[in-house]
Amino acid sequence: MNIWVVMLIGGLLTFGTRLSFIFLLDRIKVPVWFRRGLRFVPVAVLSAIILPELTSPNNTLFISWRNPQLLAGLVAILVAWKTRNVLLTILAGMAALVLFQLVLGL
Repeated sequence: MNIWVVMLIGGLLTFGTRLSFIFLLDRIKVPVWFRRGLRFVPVAVLSAIILPELTSPNNTLFISWRNPQLLAGLVAILVAWKTRNVLLTILAGMAALVLFQLVLGL
């Protein structure tokens, strides 16, 4: 099968599932407690994606001061907390990762 057909079908399926939730949430009265809980979904999903990358760089748990990913992640967390600027957080995290890799000799 042509790769473009697969990509088009995948895009349509993704769009359809997201549109269905938007369409349904507009028509169904959702309880207030459920809407409050939805606010925590992005934080939970991002944590589930990022935390293993910071603590297990080679698929083995590595929580140490010699882990440059973990140190750069901590720097990025501090910058995000202080500035609330996404671009500055990304740049600070990338710069910290390069710096810690050079300092630790990795």
